Amino acid sequence: MDIATDPDTLTPDEALLVAYGNGDRDAARVLAERLSPRVLGQAFRMLGDRTEAEDVTQEAMLRLWKIAADWRQGEAQVTTWLYRVTANLCTDRLRRRSRSMALDDVAEPEDDRPGVADQMQHDSRLAALHAALASLPERQAQAVALRHLEGLGNPEIAQIMDISLEAVESLTARGKRALTAILAGRKAELGFQDD
Repeated sequence: MDIATDPDTLTPDEALLVAYGNGDRDAARVLAERLSPRVLGQAFRMLGDRTEAEDVTQEAMLRLWKIAADWRQGEAQVTTWLYRVTANLCTDRLRRRSRSMALDDVAEPEDDRPGVADQMQHDSRLAALHAALASLPERQAQAVALRHLEGLGNPEIAQIMDISLEAVESLTARGKRALTAILAGRKAELGFQDD
């Protein structure tokens, strides 16, 4: 049985990429199913537009497939490389856009979501978070999103952003303080109550 399709084996991303580079299409399928949702989530958080996020996801995965044959295990993690590529693609798109993004540009909710009131509150919170993140300097917003929305550790963020650990800590701390200040006056509006 091929290691890429063995459900009992948690094959590392790097091994799957090398296997794909050697012609194993099942390895690409497993890797795409594992990584595409994470790339899509990162792209959506950065762009705020589902269609553009899907385009970025497709482009990032295509770039991954193109370098598969040349991938050298042990030099970098596939996820780190992919997060950096995704961030760069999103940054390029953001630079091409106008500097201001209206809240009306946020995609409509999908039909299978929870009740209308819950969805409206969730959407309001998400819109407020996106607007607050968009008001931060780009590097702070990226560091905060990678740390607190993607759940990555500081060493991986440092690799993705090509900065030191101290810079990551500084960016996330300043970003969190700025977000707290921006959103502090909106607790009641967003449905958060002080205990």
